[in-house]
Amino acid sequence: MHSDWSYDGTWTLDELAAAFRRRRYAAILLSEHDRTFDADRWAGYREACARASRGILLVPGIEYSNADNTVHTLVWGPREFLGRGLPTADLVASAREQGGVAVLAHPDWKGAAARLDRAMLAALDGVEWWNRRYDGLAPSAAAARLGVAATPYVGLDFHTRRQFFPLAMRIGVDGALTPEAVFGALRARDARAEAGHTGVERLARGAPLQALRAADRAKDAAITASRPARRAWRSARER
Repeated sequence: MHSDWSYDGTWTLDELAAAFRRRRYAAILLSEHDRTFDADRWAGYREACARASRGILLVPGIEYSNADNTVHTLVWGPREFLGRGLPTADLVASAREQGGVAVLAHPDWKGAAARLDRAMLAALDGVEWWNRRYDGLAPSAAAARLGVAATPYVGLDFHTRRQFFPLAMRIGVDGALTPEAVFGALRARDARAEAGHTGVERLARGAPLQALRAADRAKDAAITASRPARRAWRSARER
């Protein structure tokens, strides 16, 4: 999830909290782009997340990019900002040293997963199997084929209203729901990726995957077919 603290986010933390509280989520795992962050802004952001956590927990996190912006890693847990443009191996090591978790985001994008060797993939806490923005209505088959022990994750990669979708991480938290409790559960890999209460592993293979891909193709075809009508409607409005 991205708020307007990211350069391409559009929703405030308060707006996100209200929208996802209405949808009965207990927490939001935020992952702001690292591009405009430094230590001071990270400290201010963590405080802003705490203030906006009313009836829903906003968990601060960063989506870190490597130097050529091909590999993106979601990190939750460290109290310090880890830096911009770090090599992925150094980033993951720093996150681990500070008790954090590191998750490979959208592994198909720009061939991100192919840029990491087996040892680096094995060092990850999680891999995003389904990114609503990049993968569409079906999970990533490539993520399932990586064959690593990392926990499957799902994410909305939320920027706009069009990206609402019933994806969630079901996280095992006993007692009070706090960022520290969430970090602990993620570190313990007590987390399950779900789409509509169904585990993502069941949807990333075989007939379920084919059905979701067919739905995605039908959606794309409908959008393509509607473009002339939308252009005509806009032209009529302008006249």
